[in-house]
Amino acid sequence: MFTLLNWSKWLGIPENYSDHGGNVDHLIDIVHWFMFALFIGWTLFFLFCLWKFRASKNAKASYHGVTSHVTSHLEIGVVIIEAVLLLGFAFPLWWERTDSFEEVQQTDPARVRVVAYQFGFGYHYPGEDGKFGRIDRSLVSRPGDPCIDPDDPNGYDDFVSGILKLPVKRNAILQVTSTDVIHNYSIVPMRIQQDAIPGRDIPMWFMPTKELETYVVCGQLCGENHANMRGVMEIVSQKSFSSWAAEQSKASLEKSQEALEADKAGLASK
Repeated sequence: MFTLLNWSKWLGIPENYSDHGGNVDHLIDIVHWFMFALFIGWTLFFLFCLWKFRASKNAKASYHGVTSHVTSHLEIGVVIIEAVLLLGFAFPLWWERTDSFEEVQQTDPARVRVVAYQFGFGYHYPGEDGKFGRIDRSLVSRPGDPCIDPDDPNGYDDFVSGILKLPVKRNAILQVTSTDVIHNYSIVPMRIQQDAIPGRDIPMWFMPTKELETYVVCGQLCGENHANMRGVMEIVSQKSFSSWAAEQSKASLEKSQEALEADKAGLASK
């Protein structure tokens, strides 16, 4: 019986891999059952109208229309129902979701800046110190440039990746932005998406529940190669993630130190 009620299975939606995704799938089921009920209701009404006002029984058209106030009462009823849905369900659910962000920030989440561009994604990690380097968007030099200020010590160990790698069963906060047009960063298996807007860092958060390799896509038309705007996402163990992040951070720190020494040598020779 439960399977029969599960619209998300019928619709071919990929398996959920996030802790909140079950609620999203449940909402999809509810919405589609409402849509199904409306479809049946309006179809029956349409068939009734075809029968009630058939030409053989209504040879002469009425030029006065409906004279009662039934339709006005129905319209008021629809407005009341929609207000109840908004005030009683949509707004409280949205408040609950946004309030959870404060709690997530207290759980030592994995943090990543997502930089969308035509036509791909770049990922800026804070390094082992857990601090992002200062962002200066005037430094942009290429599509997807994270614009890390090279003069900020907090950014010396920051590193950039072409794939999104996160630990399983640990909260993740992604700060989503764009360097050109508006994109939509969408992770369907995690049941989450967020518009990427130039000049803004907008947070999105979730907790992966299983290890896997999956995909991310742009969910909003952004140009001629929009259909090819895809990326890779890997969910791995905490141990594997920590080892990978430490290796990447170390390499970035060494590169930054080499650049600083080269700058010092250049100044000394002048």
